[in-house]
Amino acid sequence: MHTPMPGQQPGPYRRRAAWRRRALGGGAIGAAGAPAGQGFREHLRLGRKGLAIGVDIGGTKVAAGVVDAEGRILAQARRSTPGNDPRAVERVIVELVEELGAGHRIWSVGIGAAGWMDLDGGTVLFSPHLAWRNEPLRDNLQRLLRRPVLLTNDADAAAWAEWRFGAGQGQNRLVCITLGTGIGGAMVMDGRLERGRFGVAGEFGHQIIMPGGHRCECGNRGCWEQYASGNALGREARELAAANSPVAQELLKAVDGDVDRITGVVVTELAKAGDPTSRELLEDVGEWLGLGLANLAAALDPGKFVIGGGLCDAGELLVGPARKAFARNLTGRGFRPAAEIELAALGPNAGLIGAADLSRVTSRMHG
Repeated sequence: MHTPMPGQQPGPYRRRAAWRRRALGGGAIGAAGAPAGQGFREHLRLGRKGLAIGVDIGGTKVAAGVVDAEGRILAQARRSTPGNDPRAVERVIVELVEELGAGHRIWSVGIGAAGWMDLDGGTVLFSPHLAWRNEPLRDNLQRLLRRPVLLTNDADAAAWAEWRFGAGQGQNRLVCITLGTGIGGAMVMDGRLERGRFGVAGEFGHQIIMPGGHRCECGNRGCWEQYASGNALGREARELAAANSPVAQELLKAVDGDVDRITGVVVTELAKAGDPTSRELLEDVGEWLGLGLANLAAALDPGKFVIGGGLCDAGELLVGPARKAFARNLTGRGFRPAAEIELAALGPNAGLIGAADLSRVTSRMHG
């Protein structure tokens, strides 16, 4: 089914497409698509009744979904991430949008990807998982898709989704932490995504929490993500098993004695099944998590931390120790209000939901 592009649709949307005349990411909206002020809140209240497609680009898969104005996913599709070829990734995105758009009337497309975006929201400055270096991705995709395209960081997209539809609803100062291979983060402050002066705010995983500690991929030592991530959990478990500790027998049994196969996922599953050693390892990671959150609370003073990502499959086995460590290390503890710490509500779909919703909101603002 042919889907008319914006500006050619019948009814109230019939007009020259504003997205051809101005970039979606400029002005007060910024690259993440979150304009400030009362006018923006009015646009959120009114919403756009049309549908948007959100695309979440990861190191191994590209997931896409049709999302309505209430954050509900109506249809989904995915592909494997095609290596490090930027043009091949663009082709996959186009395939997914065309596949999903064939059965729905789509207004806009939002792209969430790991990496740093410029403040205008048109260029991926750097992506750790893909060969994007100063890549004008938004313009490339708008030319191929003939629809408004919004480009944002994947952690920003997930935070936006949690603020709009998930565990962060009603918060005017929200910090979201994503725990996976590393640690990602994003902030929604007074109804807008806070991206910093240069557009690269939210790299919380690279606060140095242990000077001279484990070497991080970023080049520094002692980064938070080296102690409170899925990778950190797997590394600690492997070291314990490699020492042939008697408390590591369940870990070794789970991987048929192959230490290199022990990952954070393996440890989490054993902990959920009741293995005391795996629970102890998770507790250690949770304590590091809580310490880092206390540092962030001292700097940012949010009302709530929302914790998401794959490591959160551990649930309270992780977050319980984090809350205790947070309370123990919070500056001014006992004499100040403390932020809540809550698990994310939207799971692995948060990124595509947020990217879709941001694209809908910003296309309305510019329309």
